[in-house]
Amino acid sequence: MEYLYETHMHTSEVSACADSTAAQQVHFYKKRGYTGVIITDHFVNGHTTCPPDISWDEKMHHFVTGYNEAKQAGKRCGLDVFFGWEYSLGGSDFLTYGLDLDFLLNNPNMDKMHIEDYSTLVRSSGGYLAQAHPFREAWYIENTTPVDHYLIDGVEVYNAMESRKNNIKAMEFAKRYNLPEQAGSDSHTVRFPHSSGIKLYSKAETIQDIIRAIKNKEVTIVR
Repeated sequence: MEYLYETHMHTSEVSACADSTAAQQVHFYKKRGYTGVIITDHFVNGHTTCPPDISWDEKMHHFVTGYNEAKQAGKRCGLDVFFGWEYSLGGSDFLTYGLDLDFLLNNPNMDKMHIEDYSTLVRSSGGYLAQAHPFREAWYIENTTPVDHYLIDGVEVYNAMESRKNNIKAMEFAKRYNLPEQAGSDSHTVRFPHSSGIKLYSKAETIQDIIRAIKNKEVTIVR
């Protein structure tokens, strides 16, 4: 059996650059034959709908609204929904899995951390960290090369919104340092259908099952 998972997607409830709601995204992925998705909305240091002038607790409760809506929609239609986020630093983005709302509430102002401190915090807390589209080029990106390989657990070697050239560079970077590889659609809308993600060969019951499969290199990249 093969099970298809989206590892990188956004909802309009939380990601300011997305224009499809959590429920719309969930139904789209269900129709495309996915088993599950990881909601990775932009964190509060990225392109977020979160108001800047509210307390940390209020920000974090707002931040999980996209995931919560997706989770409920997934229960109704039979799609598994897992929680993550996309952490931004100078335009470089890091997919973070395996942690929860309690972790966020207990670490106020973590949005201001440098990557070295953020990596230590996430990984020492049992989380997983992968750099998304590490060679993306845009006016808002300060560094268009990956971070030091020892700061991350994996690499998004295929991003459906990225150029072929930069995806090849990401794959070469992962292979150079023997880092686990993953892929994602980076979907912000159902209007532009993507077909990316990873295939697992046993069904993931928890986000830790997905993390374990990626780390053990037991996944197939879907382009």
